[in-house]
Amino acid sequence: MTPNVDIIACDRIPEALQKPMIAICGVAAQLSRTIARGPLSGALGVEVGSNTDGDGQKALDIIADEAMADALRGTGVRWFASEEREGVIAIDADGTIGLATDPLDGSSNIDVNVSIGTIFSFVAAQDDGDATFLQPGTQQLGGGYVVYGPQTALIVTFGDGVQHYVLDPDSGAFVLVNDRVMIPNASTEFAINASNYRHWSKPVRAYIDDCLAGDTGPRAKNFNMRWVASLVAETHRILMRGGIFLYPADDRKGYGQGRLRLLYECAPIALLVEQAGGRATDGSERLLTRAPTHLHMRTPFIFGTTEKVDRLTAYHDMPDQEVSALFGSRGLFRV
Repeated sequence: MTPNVDIIACDRIPEALQKPMIAICGVAAQLSRTIARGPLSGALGVEVGSNTDGDGQKALDIIADEAMADALRGTGVRWFASEEREGVIAIDADGTIGLATDPLDGSSNIDVNVSIGTIFSFVAAQDDGDATFLQPGTQQLGGGYVVYGPQTALIVTFGDGVQHYVLDPDSGAFVLVNDRVMIPNASTEFAINASNYRHWSKPVRAYIDDCLAGDTGPRAKNFNMRWVASLVAETHRILMRGGIFLYPADDRKGYGQGRLRLLYECAPIALLVEQAGGRATDGSERLLTRAPTHLHMRTPFIFGTTEKVDRLTAYHDMPDQEVSALFGSRGLFRV
């Protein structure tokens, strides 16, 4: 049974979403305790199967997914879509809300005690389950994530700014600590998996080359690279400290349209980022204008401080010959 958990300042949550939010927070509190116990809770990181796209599922993925579906009963959620399930399931027949979730983001980090999380998104329910979710991200009623780290934090928006809550381990309540999170403009951090450099497009390589050139390069400053392999952890750092995150498309098999899921991961994160004053794109187009063509559609994803995202977009908008000239003169592997 998932415990009820208080959300201090619950009046800041739209009435129709209060019960689902309390259910999500209950699951989050339960997962937080399970994760904190690590191997004392069992083999949480053991692979127990694969999802519809062939990605490995860890034991904690399944635990989180089932806990979320169970907790939502009686909360007004009509349709439930999860990254861990092939299709949409019905929860409350008379509900008015659709909830999409990645119940356990970053599960590859379970065994190494690195921050992981839960991502969720609310939309208005339609008569058809799939149609409820196959619409642009601009139609979201709200979205957010819970990050399980040194603190368990809830970051959420309902279209009027970003709220930051922290789970108080003494009271068991999520306490509001900031009702207007804004991404800092000044940052010299970027997040990307540099091992894939040779597979990236020329605009992405040119952008990263300029960052790596440091204070002697065209950016005239030194940058630090970060990569956690947990979208929630990367997002939380950028919301707190600024910077840019890049998971571009590349030329590896299966990565031509990016790797992150538009519905379960990118749309709610993009909503948060925009509400916090940042920018989120697929490399060239605003991410929230995109509608998934199927539940598990993938997309390239770039987000962060507006100036940094706009700069990368400008690289994509250049004619190929201009980008090739930039890359040829500044590329790491120029000859």
